[in-house]
Amino acid sequence: MLKSMTGYGRGEGAGAGKKFTVELKSLNHRFLEVVVRLPKNMLQIEDRIREKIQAVVSRGRVDCYLTVEEAGPKNLAVKVDKSLAAAYYKAMRELTGELEIDQDVRLEHFAALPGIFALEEPAEDIEEIWAAVEQALMEALSALLEMRRTEGARLAADIMTRIARIEQLNKEIEGRAPLVVEEYRERLAQRAQELVPGGAVDPVRLAGEVALFAERSNISEETVRIASHLEQLRLCCGEAGPVGRKMDFLVQELNREINTIAHKAGDLRISQIVVEVKSELEKIREQIQNVE
Repeated sequence: MLKSMTGYGRGEGAGAGKKFTVELKSLNHRFLEVVVRLPKNMLQIEDRIREKIQAVVSRGRVDCYLTVEEAGPKNLAVKVDKSLAAAYYKAMRELTGELEIDQDVRLEHFAALPGIFALEEPAEDIEEIWAAVEQALMEALSALLEMRRTEGARLAADIMTRIARIEQLNKEIEGRAPLVVEEYRERLAQRAQELVPGGAVDPVRLAGEVALFAERSNISEETVRIASHLEQLRLCCGEAGPVGRKMDFLVQELNREINTIAHKAGDLRISQIVVEVKSELEKIREQIQNVE
């Protein structure tokens, strides 16, 4: 069944004292483009995320957003820059001596000085993080693909309806084509009788002119190819893989065949039918732009 290129999926996972949320949004695109947006400290898993998405999505632009929340209190460590503290202490002792300040240097003085104390997060286990992110990612991918399949089924139903309508119109063209030749013969004979003195019309020459017109306006090959292309389109609607480009090509071929019919037929009713067919093909083409 067809799959749409538009969809949305969300998933959650927990691990390493954190809660991870993955959101996936997919839109129409000529090729496959995966854009991953992560916190800076998670860049190590960007390629893994991209590979997981590329394994199940063939076409479209997919934006992946990863957000992280602390699931509990942080285990922070205090780092002390002792060398910097010693330099501060030495500078303060020199300053109190030169300015004759009668005050001892105490520990609380260091607390206000920049760079001595720093909070440091412990090193994180990237594999533990990846296990939680992967859980969220797979849940989001499952939801995304389900939405794409649901939308694809709707597109397929609409396209199938329009295929059936074009098949009906194509049969009308096939039924009309022989009448066009007969009507041309009648018009030609009547015109010849009006122009030739006495109304004596050469039947051999008349038959030759009609045969030439019939050959020039023959559209049987075009109607057969239209029927074949429509059947191919119908089969595409039931395929599971990416078929958007193939369907787009078939619609182009159908347009080419129907334009040829319009050029060759030279009949008002067929021209009207051609307009209806082209309208249906344009609607199919618009739908196909969203097919994977």
